[in-house]
Amino acid sequence: MLGLLAIASLLIGNLAAIAQTNLKRMLAYSTISQMGFVLLGLMAGVVNGNALAAANAYSSAMFYIVTYVLTTLVSFGVILLLSREGFESEEIADFAGLNQRSPLYAGIMAICLFSLAGLPPLVGFQAKLSVLQALVSTGLAAYIALAVFAVIMSLIGAFYYLRVIKVMYFDDAAIDAPIQAPLDMRAVLSLNGALLLVLGILPGALMALCAKAIVQMLAT
Repeated sequence: MLGLLAIASLLIGNLAAIAQTNLKRMLAYSTISQMGFVLLGLMAGVVNGNALAAANAYSSAMFYIVTYVLTTLVSFGVILLLSREGFESEEIADFAGLNQRSPLYAGIMAICLFSLAGLPPLVGFQAKLSVLQALVSTGLAAYIALAVFAVIMSLIGAFYYLRVIKVMYFDDAAIDAPIQAPLDMRAVLSLNGALLLVLGILPGALMALCAKAIVQMLAT
């Protein structure tokens, strides 16, 4: 059942996200595909009644969820910031030329999108890699095939994430006015964006924390 749900989530989420012109709806459908990876991590926990790999598999799923939440907070923070400034950022086209208006926010949004696409050295890459390793470590052909399928779906997902980045950096801005925001908001978004890079380069501490939490949960 988990396998069927994972395949459906990856397939429907990615294909539906490609067709979207509304950025929020695109991110919503991409969430469906991202949860497909979480389900893959969960299904790698117990294989043929053997629970030896449970801690590693479940911690990879937990790591994926934590990092995805961090990434989503930043991306929607940028969207809310633009809306608050009187620039309604509902459509992907509304992000045209964002780099001309604010290189900082364009850079933060690009980090989020690259991370969601699973590109190194960002934390989204580490999250996807940990789930794929959990699947491959089972040694079962069916699970390895699911890992290959997940990689293919990630490549499809990268298309609609990169499309937004292309709009931000290469399309002309509809509004030339710079984006103004309080210092504390700029600081929080910048630190959160930097965290995605730091956790991608040094994921060990967060992975160990997730593993510890899962081990304690399984022990109770």
